Amino acid sequence: MNKISLTVNGNKVEASVETRVLLSQLLREELGLTGTHVGCDTSQCGACTVHLDGEAVKSCSVLAAACDGAKVETIESLSDHPLQEAMVRHQGLQCGFCTPGVVMSGLDMIRRHGSSLTRERIAEELEGNICRCTGYRGMVDAIYEVSQDV
Repeated sequence: MNKISLTVNGNKVEASVETRVLLSQLLREELGLTGTHVGCDTSQCGACTVHLDGEAVKSCSVLAAACDGAKVETIESLSDHPLQEAMVRHQGLQCGFCTPGVVMSGLDMIRRHGSSLTRERIAEELEGNICRCTGYRGMVDAIYEVSQDV
């Protein structure tokens, strides 16, 4: 077992994890942060996207033990974020399974590109987030709208 300490959504957390435990497992199973969804376990779908030290990562591809000292931000930290409201306004979600990962990826894009973010760039970067319910137009429009307010 590895004893790790990290900050999750602004709260200091200590945990003992086996070497093989993934960050997604730690978040969901040990910390109860079930907004981080796991859809594929192969880092293909993007539903498990979180921010690790300010960068969007697929948490099913990161070992929890490697996150000692890290800062993790999950969808739970964004309850009133304008991007979530824009996703609803632009009908960028349907069943909601992919939505947390899309929101976290979109926020990462906005942080990196600001108001220079284009719809084309958003569509390109969303290739790592799979949605089986809806087209991506609403998602792209929501991310674009919020990026223009930065």
